[in-house]
Amino acid sequence: MSAFEPDARFKFLGADGRSPYADHPWPLPRGSGPGAWVKAKGPLVACENGIHVVTLPHLLVWANDRLYTVETRGECVDAGNKLVVREARLLHRVETWNDTTARLFACDCAERALRRVTARHGKQDPRSWKATRVARKFARGEATRTDLAAAWAAARDAARDAARAAAGAAARDAARAAAGAAAWAAARDAARDAAGVAAWDAARAAARAAAGAAAWDAAWDAAWDAEREWQGARLGEYLTGERT
Repeated sequence: MSAFEPDARFKFLGADGRSPYADHPWPLPRGSGPGAWVKAKGPLVACENGIHVVTLPHLLVWANDRLYTVETRGECVDAGNKLVVREARLLHRVETWNDTTARLFACDCAERALRRVTARHGKQDPRSWKATRVARKFARGEATRTDLAAAWAAARDAARDAARAAAGAAARDAARAAAGAAAWAAARDAARDAAGVAAWDAARAAARAAAGAAAWDAAWDAAWDAEREWQGARLGEYLTGERT
């Protein structure tokens, strides 16, 4: 199985090799060999007990500095946006998860959200579009940090101006994608907000057609899941080098 197929499993760690939530130091792979097995005792309960890993569609929910492929064995509990397993070990570090790929992916999500809002509500603030263009250039070494800071300031203002409009989330995506903060955080936030834009539009359309809360909820969940599937596939293209 390819490391980037939907059923493959991954683990994000901080730059120090520790789990960012449990602060657990993981045995890292050495050379071509995997790290040692990490085991959990007791009942597996999401966010409480067990080893947490993710599959490609939900990778960005838990983004952090370093990404590893993992092997798991034993009991497994599906907790929706993560898996809780009995045992896991790190196989290798995914070197293609880096500042460049994370920032480019963040721009993809921001622009996708902006296109969606534009299609429904008309032309959006050009500052938001410019922010993603500058962030994309910065990721490729074609813009300076000064350029980035100016784009961030303009996009932040656009996001504030659009706070009460449908374009608010998309504008915030663009601003975050252009920020000088950690690229992995930009990618995580852009993915989350782009999925929210898609879900909001789908849910509102369904509720209008069916005039029911159940239709709203069903459309929201379906659109959110579909957007996460798209994001996982797009991220996989960056991680395999198919997209640069």
